[in-house]
Amino acid sequence: MSLYAVINPATGEVVQEFPTATAADVEAALASTTEAWRTWSKTSTVAERAALLKRVAELHYERKEALGEIIVREMGKPLEDAVGEAEFAGAIFEYYADNAERFLADQPIDLLDGEGSAVIKRSPYGVLLGIMPWNFPYYQVARFAGPNLATGNPIILKHAPQCPESAAAIQQIFDDAGFPKGAYVNIYATNEQVAQMIEDPRVAGVSLTGSERAGAAVAEIAGRNLKKVVLELGGSDPFIVLGSDDLDATVEAAVTARLDNTGQACNAAKRFVVAEGIYDEFVEKFTAKILESADGITPLSSEAAAANLQRQIDEAVAGGAHLESAGERRGAYVPTGVLTDVTPDNEVYYQELFGPIAMVFKASDEDEAVRIANDTPFGLGSYVFTPDAEQAARVAEKIEAGMVFVNGVLADGVELPFGGIKRSGFGRELGSLGIDEFVNKKLIRTIA
Repeated sequence: MSLYAVINPATGEVVQEFPTATAADVEAALASTTEAWRTWSKTSTVAERAALLKRVAELHYERKEALGEIIVREMGKPLEDAVGEAEFAGAIFEYYADNAERFLADQPIDLLDGEGSAVIKRSPYGVLLGIMPWNFPYYQVARFAGPNLATGNPIILKHAPQCPESAAAIQQIFDDAGFPKGAYVNIYATNEQVAQMIEDPRVAGVSLTGSERAGAAVAEIAGRNLKKVVLELGGSDPFIVLGSDDLDATVEAAVTARLDNTGQACNAAKRFVVAEGIYDEFVEKFTAKILESADGITPLSSEAAAANLQRQIDEAVAGGAHLESAGERRGAYVPTGVLTDVTPDNEVYYQELFGPIAMVFKASDEDEAVRIANDTPFGLGSYVFTPDAEQAARVAEKIEAGMVFVNGVLADGVELPFGGIKRSGFGRELGSLGIDEFVNKKLIRTIA
């Protein structure tokens, strides 16, 4: 079977296969993006590129139903959520179309000494390689491609092997929107071919969203070749509950934060740290809601992903954790569940559970809650729930993560920067920070 194939996780059926790239395909991608860098990147204006992105946004909105149906087949996302993702991707492209000129405007510098002027001019960085994951096939591409195409950086896009149909649909959108040849090139590359492209001097930088293992491998190759990298990797985000005026509402938010996309999101809440005074009541209500939600859970992205998650669960229980589960695994379906009594000597304590399984911890006070929250190799997102505004601000300041959401979930937005620290990676996407990653900030100092 081809490396790139659509395999319906609900049935295991091989729906369609796509040919893996040849050496000639790789060279063609490098050559066409390099030509676009020499021509289109240098001659097009920000306004012209923004107009093309506006059309890309419109096509996402117009084709959202068809786009949604594709990723239902590819990775099992419910149709309503899949259509919503296509719309969110469109909103990202629209955001950069509307704001690119402002973000990329010249930045004058007030001189402290001497005459003349100084200005920072933002210009394209070069050909970029994007390596994208399967869990949000449109959204992940949009947050990489939107700001960089606005800047004028040609893109080679290597999607996840299980997302070849959505990858082709995205390529078609860029073609239909009027982007010139070489501005955006989809390629069904192998890992070995990806390594070759990173090493190639025609590629200026790399952005990857994926696993720690993949991020480390890409960063190693890029580092040897002095290429800039943006990495958005895993997360085991803490959801801290220090108090609540409405515990039922807080529990609903916690369930939503854990089960969105069947728990297959890097920034999903995965570790629930609850104050001792409300711990028992929270666990009772939270566990009941998690187990009740089992009927609405879709399959994980593949049977292999489900088997890996089941292995982690089994090892956690063998290590002394207590599991409340909604049932037994069936193929790619993993039942919802809650793990308690997870201690630091249990390996799962420091792992990411990519699926509908939550871990709950008891904290004696605010300081211990922060300590537990930060006792992780990851540092992507986090959540703080408390009716005490001063406490919320104090705790948010102490959390070691790239993002903190206070008293709310699913509050991501196109204008809000996304990224983490520690083993969750480095760099930012979305918002004004996202467009500034792969930009040549050129100083021009003129002496009068």
